[in-house]
Amino acid sequence: MSLRTFTARWVVPVSGPPLDRGTVTVCGDRIEAVEPHGVRSANEDLGNVAIIPGLVNAHTHLDLSGARGRIPPTDPHHFTDWLKGVIAYRRTRTPEQTQADIRAGLAECLRAGTTLIGDIANEGASWDAVSGAKTRTVVYYELIGLSEERAEAAIERAREFAARVGVPASAGLNEAPAEAGTPTRLGFSPHAPYSVRKSLFVAAGQLCRESNPKRPFAVHLAESLAELDLLYHRRGPFVEFLKALGVYDRDGLADGFDTVMKVCDFRQPKLFVHANHLAPSARIPRNSTIAYCPRTHAAFGHPPHPFRDFLARGVRVCLGTDSLASNPDLDILAEARFVRSRYPNFPGDQLLRMVTLSGAEALGWADECGSLEAGKSADFVAVPLPDEEGDPHELVLREHGGERRTMWRGEWR
Repeated sequence: MSLRTFTARWVVPVSGPPLDRGTVTVCGDRIEAVEPHGVRSANEDLGNVAIIPGLVNAHTHLDLSGARGRIPPTDPHHFTDWLKGVIAYRRTRTPEQTQADIRAGLAECLRAGTTLIGDIANEGASWDAVSGAKTRTVVYYELIGLSEERAEAAIERAREFAARVGVPASAGLNEAPAEAGTPTRLGFSPHAPYSVRKSLFVAAGQLCRESNPKRPFAVHLAESLAELDLLYHRRGPFVEFLKALGVYDRDGLADGFDTVMKVCDFRQPKLFVHANHLAPSARIPRNSTIAYCPRTHAAFGHPPHPFRDFLARGVRVCLGTDSLASNPDLDILAEARFVRSRYPNFPGDQLLRMVTLSGAEALGWADECGSLEAGKSADFVAVPLPDEEGDPHELVLREHGGERRTMWRGEWR
């Protein structure tokens, strides 16, 4: 296969220091080399851009992409009112409309330069759409069930879905046809402690473990103060919310966040989504990542997110967009730029890592993507830069127009 060597104003590998006028050499669908300026001649100069790894949106809900502007986020004390709106919206959508929403959200992610997506999918709804798309995806099959009966039904449907898409129990990560033929992997996501029975967390974890030691797992956790009130005191707006839905089961609830963390302490990669009100000192299981969704967090008026405290402890943090029911778009680089505007002293290299390599690690794909390194998939984004001088990470994180070009598996997308 012929070699193609690309250069640009900056090459930002993430796994190493930025390279002024560096080069990325591609052979087929793999990165052959990432080198400083002058080591080899380039076939193509991409100009005033930074070549960065393909972007990773670690948390979204593609099926809610038709909800943009329809369900305005509430203040933090009325979070359950927003949830009612999401439920009502979902009930109005036909299966055909849901699939159209998924495809629209997927297209928006791809335009932004995303090459790896973590999608939490109601009943696994996004599997077919993303399996044929030019991106890597973890489709987290979402499980919901607070009563014993609903929890048992949820785990049975999850098993049936896994078998349908070719991921039976004890299958290797790339042994099943759907996963071997496309860069799409199945994960499992018991939704949240307010919607999932304690035993369902255990059962979902077991399903994860018995299918593959690297099967991804995700949970929404500590998203609102009302969730704390429910789990620790069995009171607050969630009680009435769940009673109105006819699903409240006091005895089925977990007894706080630490209980959830204990039952989720297994070796599979785990994503704890939001963690807006998780104590910085909270026990975090091994191989876990916090997925912070900055603009959604701000839209609900939550207090400052503890992501810096988690990072200081050595806990991995990545970024997600959440859904268009709470966010203006699905541009994960825009999330990083928003964080930069709120926390101007936070290191730019660390922030760029959160939307690339940290996200890939969180989703179990770091062996293939997330950084520009020899042997990895040739996935990168050419991000237009402003004309001024400055640290390359800061230039990438500066608001600047221009169309991004995305290479995925060695081909321009």
